[in-house]
Amino acid sequence: MSPKSGPLQLIDPTVFRLAIFVLAIFVGYYVVWSVTPALHTPLMAVTNAISSVIIVGALLATAAHGVDGAAAGATVWVSKGAGAVAAGLAAVNIFGGFLVTQRMLSMYRTKAVSAKKLGAAK
Repeated sequence: MSPKSGPLQLIDPTVFRLAIFVLAIFVGYYVVWSVTPALHTPLMAVTNAISSVIIVGALLATAAHGVDGAAAGATVWVSKGAGAVAAGLAAVNIFGGFLVTQRMLSMYRTKAVSAKKLGAAK
């Protein structure tokens, strides 16, 4: 049996990737909804860290260029556009995550500490 005639060659790669994507959706759903409220803030911090890695990859895709000396083709412009969109969405996710994390952490502060900060700010 040659490597190109194996049992995995019977499955279309698109269907295989789609099945992995659907499984990832189910796993993510059950992982996120099984997190206790006490662990929600650390989980948000981890997702912010993941988004920061995503934004680095998006910036690399935005800076894509063609082969040296060749004109930029359509695939380069698609890569630049997708990278720009990904960077924008990741930035919204990071800043929104920080706002949600700050709001949740403020719920755990005592009222005396909050009043003292408000008094000092005036």
